[in-house]
Amino acid sequence: MEGGRFNLSAAALKYRELTLFLLLAIAVGGIGAYFKLGQREDPDFTFRAMVIRTLWPGATAEQVDRQITDRIEKKLQETPYYKWTRTYSKPGESLVILELLDTAAPHDVPEIWYQVRKKLGDIRQTLPAEAIGPFFNDEFGDVFGSIYAFTADGFTLSELRDYVERVRQDLLRLPNVAKIDLVGVQDDKIFVELSTKKLAALGLDPQAIAQALASQNAIVSPGIVETKNASVPPSGSATSPRSSAATPIPRSSPCASRARRRSASRCR
Repeated sequence: MEGGRFNLSAAALKYRELTLFLLLAIAVGGIGAYFKLGQREDPDFTFRAMVIRTLWPGATAEQVDRQITDRIEKKLQETPYYKWTRTYSKPGESLVILELLDTAAPHDVPEIWYQVRKKLGDIRQTLPAEAIGPFFNDEFGDVFGSIYAFTADGFTLSELRDYVERVRQDLLRLPNVAKIDLVGVQDDKIFVELSTKKLAALGLDPQAIAQALASQNAIVSPGIVETKNASVPPSGSATSPRSSAATPIPRSSPCASRARRRSASRCR
């Protein structure tokens, strides 16, 4: 102490043993902390937020807010570590964002999201019967380390999709690979192009073609044909443009028999 002021340098020189001990303790603590630092390229990050989306086609924004958003928001207030909710209601759609307190432990967050799904499942019957959902999104913390693009000249989109699906299954078997999402996948579709001239010549009604296709692909219990060696479930659904084109269509004329749809249309 000099003039009532503490001199750190003089104290360090006076108590050299204590100064050396503190320096060694700090050095050892620093080395130990260094080896405990996160070393992952894409470390896990717990995002304490969830988005709940519900659809109600045809409803106004006021109806959505009163009959869907408000009920969901009140139920979410019972969530553990509840912090706040932000809601958006627009015609035909309700969007609720739930955020938890920062004190929620990372290992408790998945269980909290499970409880949220259960709580909203309990009030599902109180929502309008025409409502679709709710749908939950709590995967904000997912980190995608690599993005791959696939092209296939000379192959159809269906063949490309099947190949990418096989690649996805192989990659999921690799260590530390937890999730793979496919973006831009095209669903298989069959386009039916009708010829009005042929329809008139064959006496076919376009509505009859639509009804025949709907009944052809209707998923109902057809029964089982039992034989001595095996049981064969009958099936007549259209799974390709060729089988779709072979669908029999009843003619609108009372004196005409049945016709194949390929006579009046083209499938692709």
